Amino acid sequence: MSTTKEMLEKVLDDLKEAVEVEASAIISREGLLMASDLSWHLTYLTISREGLLMASDISGLFAAMSATMLGAAETATAELWKGISSQIIVELKKGKVIAYGAGPKAILVTITPPKAELSPILVEMEKAADKIKGLL
Repeated sequence: MSTTKEMLEKVLDDLKEAVEVEASAIISREGLLMASDLSWHLTYLTISREGLLMASDISGLFAAMSATMLGAAETATAELWKGISSQIIVELKKGKVIAYGAGPKAILVTITPPKAELSPILVEMEKAADKIKGLL
């Protein structure tokens, strides 16, 4: 029998097979990483005082910032009386970060290449978000 984490990871695998996504994660509304394939994407290298090369994984920090970003957008848009935002798209030089609400407990976040077509990605993210809601 699969664990919840394994089932969430399967949702991410299916998403990556369906559309052009470099990395993805499922994050709790509190900003905790629940499942991801971000580790390779969010590692940076530093040199210690002793001259040693050190790798640091900042996926936890990315998770917390993503939850904060979507939460702030939901709060801001609620004040406009047009409803609560379900997604945020941040366009960068080297890609896009998309945060998509996946129910009251989770957020689905993807990182795409710069030229990725958004429409099919958003359709597949909606399907994945529905699956995540069913699992949590």
